[in-house]
This record gives sequence, structure tokens and C-alpha cells, in this order.
Amino acid sequence: MQRRSRGINTGLILLFSQIFRVGINNIPPVTLATLALNIWLFLNPLKPLYNSCISVERCYQQKDWQRLLLSPVHHADDWHLYFNMVSMLWKGVNLERRLGSKWFAYIIATFSLLTGVVYLLLQFVFAEFMNEPDYRRNCAVGFSGVLFALKVLNNHYCPGGFVNILGFPVPNRFACWAELVAIHFFTPGSSFSGHLAGILVGLMYTQGPLKKMMETCAGYSGYQDHYPYSRPGSYEQAPRNYDVYTAGLSEEEQLDRALRASLWDRGNSRNSPPPYGFHLSPEEEMRRRRLQRFDSQ
Repeated sequence: MQRRSRGINTGLILLFSQIFRVGINNIPPVTLATLALNIWLFLNPLKPLYNSCISVERCYQQKDWQRLLLSPVHHADDWHLYFNMVSMLWKGVNLERRLGSKWFAYIIATFSLLTGVVYLLLQFVFAEFMNEPDYRRNCAVGFSGVLFALKVLNNHYCPGGFVNILGFPVPNRFACWAELVAIHFFTPGSSFSGHLAGILVGLMYTQGPLKKMMETCAGYSGYQDHYPYSRPGSYEQAPRNYDVYTAGLSEEEQLDRALRASLWDRGNSRNSPPPYGFHLSPEEEMRRRRLQRFDSQ
């Protein structure tokens, strides 16, 4: 397996444009470091791609276990890097702000290792039950498995809403499975087992024992017991948690709720409580009631 040569790395240029469009100062540190590591190793790979990819034959039979560490952070070409890192940029910003940088770094490291292990197990099972020895030799590389695991986490914390997949609206809780099937059929050369391994690792965290095991190993209870942006007691320096105001909704869901809330306010009495997901201060509540009295005149 060798990286495809390109005169101009268009995907890399587009990736840099996306990063600067978001703004480096707006990207949390672990997400930014992950992007930088993948870009650096794409430009300066530690080993040739064929010596970095992961397979049952190379890892298990030849005992080359270092591939478990190398394969997630190496990519086949600039477009492979672009699509993975743009996805990482969006997921990383959302999840790192929610979970905290230390816990998110722990998740990235754990998921990077576990997706490779689960991939090897899946390939071994497929080779045995389907009597296809090629599954032992199939070599995969890239950050996609970790991204599928992060997608499961993101959908777990924001379960509502729909995503558009091939023109069809799909509920968030089924989005990973729909994308798995869509990528398998419409993206030749993609690793079905690698993406499935990511989904399974994500489910092990959200529905299984993985989170508890990680908390036990780390010695504290996840992101709830530490302060990712400041020391305990320095609340004024910490960024706002906008989930208090948005209830964890996406921008589209917030807009829909805002429109519904506006119509709801006009059709109800002035003493009614605000709709779920929008918490008003006493001053804002008084302003809302004054506006309602003005509208009714």
C-alpha cells in the first residue's frame, strides 16, 4: 500500500482553509493537537504506508503490534486526510467543550487503540466464518474508526434531530449505521470492518462497561470531577456552558425550538412558563412579560 502521489495536495490546502476559517483560537487544545499530529505525520510519515497499516497477518501473525499506534494517524492520500480531519474538527469542538480536554484526550487515546483491536477481531471472525483468508491480509489505515466512535458519543449526547444521508433524513440515533452502509456501497476501498469497529467501540463507551473501566483506571469520575479550562473556584475565567441555554440542541433544533416558542408565547397567557430548553433569568422573564402585554394591546 503506497500513498498516491499528487502534484498539489488540494485536500491539504482545503483542510488548512477550514481550520483558519474556524479560527485556531476557537479550536480546543486536544482537537487542535490531533489535527496537527495527523497533518504532520501525513507530511512526514514515520514509516511507509504499507508498514503502518493494520491487518491480522501483520499484527497478530507477525507480531508487529506497533501498527496499532501507527495506523490511526496515517492516511492514504490528501483527500483521505481532508475528510477525516474536517470530521474530527467538528466532532472535536463539540465533544471536547462538553467533556473537558483531559477526558477527551483520554478518549482519543483509548479509542485509537481499541478500534484497532476490535478491527483485528472482526477481520479474524470474518476470515473464520466466511472461510476467506483475504480478510486476514486486508490492511487498513486512517482515523475513520475513531471518528465513527466519536460520532456515537456525539449522537448519544445530542440524540434529537435528523441528519441528511444521500438525500434522506435519518434520525441521529441511526445515523452511524446508515453512514456505515452508505460508505460501504458508495466509497470503493473503504474499510467496512474499520468503521464498524469504531461504532462498536462507541457503543461500548455509551452502552457498555468501557466508560466505567476508563474512570476506574483514571481514578476519577469522568469529566464531571475536573475543570478543563481553569482551576476550581476560578469560575469567572471558565467559558460559558451554553448547553444550559440550548439543552444540548443543534443549531437547527435551536432555531426550530425558538420559532415554536415564539408562536407558543403568543398563544398562551403571560403567566405561563417558558418552553423546555430555554431558561430565562428574572430580568429576562420580566422583559418577556412586558413584551407580551405590549403585543396584546
